[in-house]
Amino acid sequence: MAEYLIYFNQQWVGDHTEEWFRGRGPLAKAVVDEIKAAGDYVFAGGLEEDSPVFSADATSGTLVFTDGPYVETKEWLGGLTVVDVADEETARMWAGRIAEACGWPQEVRRFGHGPE
Repeated sequence: MAEYLIYFNQQWVGDHTEEWFRGRGPLAKAVVDEIKAAGDYVFAGGLEEDSPVFSADATSGTLVFTDGPYVETKEWLGGLTVVDVADEETARMWAGRIAEACGWPQEVRRFGHGPE
């Protein structure tokens, strides 16, 4: 088994009506429910746009917390799903299902081996 991160940048979402977004929520929830039923679910969630953002930086040798995004950028992470699946084909399938349900692109990356 391998864990994959399926995610999107908020800018990929595009401009849509509130009604459009309300229609997508149940579709996305249904896919997450399918991932859970298949036993592939690790985590899924969207990030709040208006919540506090801060960074932690220890590169100077002193830990410094800064309010606001670490770097000014036009793109930021909008949401993510982590799946634990048997192969890349299954990760692609879930990413495709999520992309169809949400209505915007998803990027997929495999997690590397963590510290033992």
